Amino acid sequence: MLIKVLGSAAGGGFPQWNCNAETSRRAWAGDPRARARTQSSLAVSCDGEAWLLLNASPDIRQQIAANKQLQPRVDGPRRQSPIRAIILTNADVDHVAGLLSLRERQPLTIYASDRVLRAISANSIFDVLSPDHVARLPLTMECPTPVRHRNDDLGLTVEPFAVPGKIALYLEDPSAGAALGTRDGDTVGLKITEAASGRSFYYLPACAAVDTPLRHRLRGSALVFFDGTLYSDDELIRQGLSDKTGQRMGHMSMSGINGSMASLADLDIGRRIYVHINTSNPALIEGSVERAAVERAGWEIAYDGMEVRL
Repeated sequence: MLIKVLGSAAGGGFPQWNCNAETSRRAWAGDPRARARTQSSLAVSCDGEAWLLLNASPDIRQQIAANKQLQPRVDGPRRQSPIRAIILTNADVDHVAGLLSLRERQPLTIYASDRVLRAISANSIFDVLSPDHVARLPLTMECPTPVRHRNDDLGLTVEPFAVPGKIALYLEDPSAGAALGTRDGDTVGLKITEAASGRSFYYLPACAAVDTPLRHRLRGSALVFFDGTLYSDDELIRQGLSDKTGQRMGHMSMSGINGSMASLADLDIGRRIYVHINTSNPALIEGSVERAAVERAGWEIAYDGMEVRL
């Protein structure tokens, strides 16, 4: 199984178009330690021919251009793509906006929770993906589902599970108070398994906390891609970029006693990789104090074009 990191940054990419924080200034200036990144997405394949996308980034056109395996075959028909299916982990703009670039009557299969599919159905702009060509299939929590495209089996199984998170910003209901309308299915994690070998990995680009069920689930896993949005919970406030904490945004921080480095430290995970990293996160900068702390804790910072084989 081959896993390609198409985009490793959070919403807005790195550097975000309007960000003038220290991390982004380095990237704008071309500092080689501040490598630019597109918005979060993975691609997975068993054979290098048929591909599954995990989330559809607004930068999907750029990501396809940067990855030849995702481009139409030279000897193929006039309209064709090796991208056969997409799984959405939530309805955030940085995970669904790329669907609009995958129009033009291309056969695809979209998998998501009922909650996410309803959010897409409620916005008629997504009807540019013709239902005659693009199937929308609901995922059942805790239920392993073979990933298929029409009559083709991609050789992968997905098992979705609810994780602590938050409803997409544009769907928030202020009258709901602290819960902000969050329910199971607003944010999911994925276990992706290669059917032939039984090898598997976990993908959690958004997670607000590591609770006991999640600890049990991830213990002893070979590979985890995990939410790396912020290094510290009050990062955006301290940098003058926002009035929101990471928790208010539905993301746990890397550092601190309740951060992901501490929460996942004793779970015997083989390889731990941060994805969905915000433009404000100082761990993006190679050689920084924060990057060193992340690496000492046994974590890697994903970058666009990174490949992992299982």
